[in-house]
Order: sequence, then C-alpha cells, then structure tokens
Amino acid sequence: MQFIGDRPTVDLTYSDVFLVPGRSAVRSRLEVDLSPGDGTPATIPLVAANMNAVSGPRLAAALARRGGLAVLPQDLAIERMIDAVGWVKRQPIVCDTPLVLSPDQTAAEALRLVPPTDGHGVVVGDGAPDRPLTRGQVRGVVAAARLAEVPEDARLGDLLHGELQTVAASALDGGRAGFDAVLAAEERASGEPLAVFDGDLLRGTVTSRSALRSALYRPAVDDAGRLGIAAAVGINGDVAGKARALADAGADVLVLDTAHGHQDGMIRALETVAGLGLGLPLVAGNVVTAAGVRDLVTAGATIIKVGVGPGAMCTTRMMTAVGRPQFSAVLETAEAARALGAHVWADGGVRYPRDVALALAAGADSVMIGSWFAGTVEAPGRLSLDADGRHYKESWGMASTKAVQARFGGLDPYERARKELFAEGISSSRIYLDPQRPGVEDLIDMITSGVRSSFSYAGAVTLPEFHERARVGLQSAAGYEEGKALPVSW
Repeated sequence: MQFIGDRPTVDLTYSDVFLVPGRSAVRSRLEVDLSPGDGTPATIPLVAANMNAVSGPRLAAALARRGGLAVLPQDLAIERMIDAVGWVKRQPIVCDTPLVLSPDQTAAEALRLVPPTDGHGVVVGDGAPDRPLTRGQVRGVVAAARLAEVPEDARLGDLLHGELQTVAASALDGGRAGFDAVLAAEERASGEPLAVFDGDLLRGTVTSRSALRSALYRPAVDDAGRLGIAAAVGINGDVAGKARALADAGADVLVLDTAHGHQDGMIRALETVAGLGLGLPLVAGNVVTAAGVRDLVTAGATIIKVGVGPGAMCTTRMMTAVGRPQFSAVLETAEAARALGAHVWADGGVRYPRDVALALAAGADSVMIGSWFAGTVEAPGRLSLDADGRHYKESWGMASTKAVQARFGGLDPYERARKELFAEGISSSRIYLDPQRPGVEDLIDMITSGVRSSFSYAGAVTLPEFHERARVGLQSAAGYEEGKALPVSW
C-alpha cells in the first residue's frame, strides 16, 4: 500500500482515508480471489469475533460454508466448546443446516429463532433433537415468511400443506447444475425451502439463493472436508490442557486472546501452546504496535490480532485513554508481521464494507467482525421485538459486567465482586437485524461484493496484489460525508 501524498504523522481511522482507483485489467469482480493465505482454511477474509453474542455454532457453520471462520469465545466451558466444534464438523456443506421444530411448537416459538423473511424456514419433524431425522420423520417445511401471517399460537404441524418437496444431496454439485435442480424444485414448493436428503437421512434445507452461493463461494474446510472453525483459549488456567483438548476435538485454529496482548502472561501462554507442536495456526493478541508483533511472533504466534478500542461494544479508550486508531494500527503491525513471515487479523472498527477493504489495503489478511454479525439470524440468542415491531438481538462487550459474571461465575463471592467492580464495556445493547439482510450470509454477500470491487478498482485479483497496489488518500470529515448515499433527495 502507498499513500498518494506524504505519509501522515498522525494516526488514522478508517473514516480518515479512502482508496484511489488505478489502472486495472480486471474484467469482472468475480475474477477476484479473496483467500487470505494465512494458514487457516478460510477462503474469504472474514472472521467472526470471539464474543458470546456473536460466535456460536450456528453462525460458525454458516460462515464457514461461505469461506469465513468464527472463533468460539473462551468464556464457554471446555465441554461446551468441544461439543460446539463437533457439531460444526457434522454440518453439511452443500446445503443449510436445518432448523428443526416439532409439530406441536407454535409460530411464536419459531419466530424467536427466525424472522419472517424470504429465504428462511423451519423443518417440522418428529424425533430426538440430537439425531438426524429420517424421511419418514419429516412432516414438512414452513417458510419463515408465512409465520407472520398466522396467529402466534398456531401449531406448526397445522401450517403444513401439499407434498413435501425435496432434492437429493447428490444433485447439489456446487455449480450451475445444482442451482438449476433447486430452482426447478423450488417452483413446485411455492417458494418454501427444500428439504435435502442423503439417502433416507435429512441433511438440511436449500433455496435457490443458497444454491447460487454454493456456486460462488468456496467453503472453509479442513483436510477431511469438514467445515472449519477456530476457538479461543485465553492465557490463564490450564492453557496447555485446553489447547490440546480443542485441537483433539478438531479445531482448525487456536486463538490466545486477552485485552492487552503485549504482556508477559501472553508470551508465557504462547510459548506453552507453541511447544505442544499441535500443527495449528496460532493467533495471539490484541496489540497495536510493531513491538507487540515482534514479541508475539517470537513467542510462537503465526497470526497477530490487532485492535485496542475500536469495537462498537468497547469502552476501553474512553475509560483508560488506551488504544490506537485502527487503520494506523493495522498498517504498522502488518508491515512488521510481513517482515517476520506472519499475518494480521484486523479486529474491530468496521461499520461498512469500505472499512473491510481499507483494513485489507493496510495489510490485514482477514478482518474480524463483532457487532455487525451479532445482529443476524444465526448469532446466539433469541430474536426479540421492540415496541415498533423491529427484530433485534442483545449484544455486550467481553469486558463488561455481564461478560465478567459469566466468565468468573465459579469464583467465590468476594473475588467475583472485585472483578465486577472494575468491569468495562457495554453490558447490553440492542443490535437490530437489517430487514433486507437478516442473515450472516446476506452480510457476507454485501461485504465481499464491495471488497471484490475494491480489488478491481486497484487492478488486483489476489490479496497480495491488493496489498501491493492499493493507493490511499486522506480526507476531511466533509469528504467522508460526501461519500455517503442520501436516503432522500436534497
């Protein structure tokens, strides 16, 4: 990356800069390869942050299916983390994970899990919740959009009509033929998602939109062809035991995570995990300086997590004055990491696709997203409605009182009270679902579309080329506002 003028002597946020177009031979943004090349299974440079309100198993599977990675938060008990890794590894790649409810459950119960929008639905079936349904146990599929048209107490079993429309898993080839097969069956199903069967077992559901995505994205998979997933370890307690257990369970990436990553405790934990020889990429952070990068890479990290204070749920800068504007933090740390053969994940501060592109231009290999993904169907937690009928989910910071209570609930009352007294961050925030993009895949479409175009404007078809060819300029606050679309005429 290069600046179009002198390199600034002040630190910059994403809003302070813009990308300058250059001569390009890229004919279509679909030619662009977004693979981060950081040793992880990811094929797009998007990572869901290790926050309790963001990275659950359901979101992890959906994100990996389209090429990204989610990081399970360290607050989960190790047993739950192992179960979550195993669950993601069992999920289908060629179709969506089915959301199965019983015939006696109601429309209101379904609407706490999925909004009434096109492209989503619930499978109605009989059987144990932890075992795949057979063809004979599947009663039907109800499109989510229908759920808003019936009484709240309507039984799902009573909403079924017509013959169950299905497609064989073998027909979903991840290409044009699979899309055509789904489209033909979808027309017979009156727009309801289709049930996908592998022999006699239900594998999932599919729509023409998800079949199209399968043709455009490459999933993030491990060597055995299973969906990829990362897991956070933390730096305290039995770090070695937890890291080994997660690796044995199938985690593809381990993240050693603490708010202040440039500390002796992190270096000791890194050296311990690196010494296990697990053969997995090791992510460590958070830091914002070249010195922090050098120390963590020397201790064994292969990827550095960068960012202190830019997150939407973070109050660190206002509480402590500690942090750094994110664009400059990524720029400096990425240069240091590249010189050492390591990589950078830019953690936090992205509000628009442009910010993701700018983080990559500054040298990041992937961009971590928190609150943006918290407001999706697949994020943990149940959907709620506000007084105006808008859907939202609750989100909170990982240094907040709520997070501290969850993390240290096993401590004696005095020790727990001490930690709660000095908690930082937002304990509760409503993250509203975008009615046009309620799912994480909808956001992936929007983000990657913008980033692919950014690459094409720079004349780059790969991430290393974008790192090299991106040209950045500085702008005033008025310049930033000028770039925004107007929702109404002036």
